[in-house]
Amino acid sequence: MNKSKSKGLSLRQKEAATGIAFIALPLISLILFMYYPIIRSFMISAFDWNLLSDPKFIGLDNYKTLMHDEVFKTSLLNTCKWVIIYVPMSVITSFLLALLLDQKLKGAGFFRTLYYLPVVAPIVVVALLFVWIYNTDYGILNFILKKLFNMEPIGWLTDSRYSLFAIAVMSVWKWAGYNMLIVLAALQGIDDGIYEAAAIDGVTPMSKLFKIKIPLVMPSIYFVMLTAVIDAFQMFTEIFIMTKGGPGYSTYTVSYYLWSCAFEYSKMGYACAMAAVWSSESPVNQYTCPPASTRRKHFWVGSRQNRAFPSPTT
Repeated sequence: MNKSKSKGLSLRQKEAATGIAFIALPLISLILFMYYPIIRSFMISAFDWNLLSDPKFIGLDNYKTLMHDEVFKTSLLNTCKWVIIYVPMSVITSFLLALLLDQKLKGAGFFRTLYYLPVVAPIVVVALLFVWIYNTDYGILNFILKKLFNMEPIGWLTDSRYSLFAIAVMSVWKWAGYNMLIVLAALQGIDDGIYEAAAIDGVTPMSKLFKIKIPLVMPSIYFVMLTAVIDAFQMFTEIFIMTKGGPGYSTYTVSYYLWSCAFEYSKMGYACAMAAVWSSESPVNQYTCPPASTRRKHFWVGSRQNRAFPSPTT
């Protein structure tokens, strides 16, 4: 009896050791590559350090300077503008492409592959391609506008009125195929019985779109919107390649300004203070799914006993 009991305890200890071994590596990686850099960044933010000389402790001076930094305020405003421009464009474009490919069209697989190709291409290649397309003197976009509408050349990347929008168009073109596949998978996962019941009830195509398709794919749209917002707040590579923050500070975002302070001007302490403020105040720190009751009231329910669409007030 004692032998079996001790043997059982030994087995449980082995299982516990196995479990600890499985979580040890991810836990150590999380501490080393996430929590330690965050703590270290907060520590460096209290110093004046140019990466070459010894750090000089200055307390909260970096944070005080940051509060009066007009370039930081401009980059913060540009980041918000970027989110407002990019996120709706990305979500709407992806949804429209998914709707188009959800139809029974010949060559749908070819177009699906064609729309996805920009996702495979490196962002550096895509950005350089659009730099050529947007070129004021010999860019193909100005050439087409000149031939079709006799328009004067537009400085898409050299005019502060157009630069942020032009970069947003490039980013949407780059990632639309990826987001399209997510929404398309949700559309093709809708039960055909729902469409058949809707046809029996005489539902119009527009009602089918707004009362069946959009509500049922809303979780996928939420996901696409979330990833678009996260990407927008972290946007750096496109600006680094296409405009370097110009013209002026019109395309400076927080991410680009942070990198510029750290590695162009060697103000590592100031950059760490900026990172601390930005990470604590950024709207994208967690994602909360809508309550189940909120999701359910948007779903159209079809059954033999009760086939009805939810009224606008429910």
